[in-house]
Amino acid sequence: MRHIYSLPMLLLLLPLITACTGKKFHLEGNITDAKDSLLYLEHMSLDGPVAIDSVKLPDDGAFSFSEEAGEAPEFYRLRIASSIINLSIDSTETVTVKASYPTMASQYEVKGSDNCQKIKELSIMQMQLLSRAIAVNHDERLGVRQVEDSVQVLVDQYKEVVRNNYIFKEPQKAYSYFALFQALGSRLIFNPRESDMDIRTFAAVATAWDTYYPGAVRGENLHNIAIEGLKVLRANMNRRNGPAIDLDKLEVTGVIDVPLLDNKGVKRSLRELNGKVVLLDFHAFSMSGSTERIMMLRDLYNKYHAQGLEIYQVSVDPDEHFWKTQTAALPWINVYDPNGPSSTYLQRYNVQQIPTFFLIDRNNILYKRDIQMKDPGAEIEKLLK
Repeated sequence: MRHIYSLPMLLLLLPLITACTGKKFHLEGNITDAKDSLLYLEHMSLDGPVAIDSVKLPDDGAFSFSEEAGEAPEFYRLRIASSIINLSIDSTETVTVKASYPTMASQYEVKGSDNCQKIKELSIMQMQLLSRAIAVNHDERLGVRQVEDSVQVLVDQYKEVVRNNYIFKEPQKAYSYFALFQALGSRLIFNPRESDMDIRTFAAVATAWDTYYPGAVRGENLHNIAIEGLKVLRANMNRRNGPAIDLDKLEVTGVIDVPLLDNKGVKRSLRELNGKVVLLDFHAFSMSGSTERIMMLRDLYNKYHAQGLEIYQVSVDPDEHFWKTQTAALPWINVYDPNGPSSTYLQRYNVQQIPTFFLIDRNNILYKRDIQMKDPGAEIEKLLK
């Protein structure tokens, strides 16, 4: 079922190609009050920071870096001495940073990247958590145990906010990955060696990265961390004769909803299909080969619909009337995105080419995308059981 079709218009194709080898991202801006200081651009690899470029800042603090963009989000930082601004890059975007030294770590502006803006929010929240923890530690009215308990309350509150407002909201985002590795001093805030919920949090992001960035090293690393944490927790619980943790229940990431009008003018939603196995298909009926693909989908629908399969097909055709004509006789859900190839849902699902489809299980959780499946029918049957 893997077919990659060329679109009839270059205009329709270009927005879908955003992160290919050889493409560049650009990082520019000004860091004032730092004349003649060395500004480093460092790649935050899994093995630690690696300097990839540097510049001596002029009077106005202007800088500009350009590097090759990867096919999955990557992490970088700007550094002057020990002052750091954390950033992520997930395509060929241009990110602009403005700051003043030496307050650049907490007082900076960033434009051109929602991920970088969220990372800024998380970094500031982390600094505030550290300040509160230090204040508690210096409170002479509290004993050692009271200090530990009070700091733990602060950490638990912080984790609850970050987990619900950032990580579980969009686990596929770079800022969610970033949040997992925040620390309070030398202590990881989310520690899968100490908490069942922290394992689930790591696994949520790992599962999302498997779906949106298949084969990415960072996604595999998250799975390894979650599994290692699970082993440690299991060993500790066995020593205490506690309950076992079920690894199969670790994938807790939800689906990004696609609420759009169908070909009958009715508002539809992926989340309303909870309880069904869903094939989410991004398609353009104006593509060459569309008829062949629709026949393949019809075969799957006819074979598995009675068992609980639904197809949710999202069209990015430039002509809405043409789309309505083409979908009038189709039995599954057909919705239309009037933004066409500029659809935000293509970006949120990291769709680089169409057609592309995803499988969603009965719990409304993303399962796999097409390139991860040799036999879609067999995968559908697994989910229907």
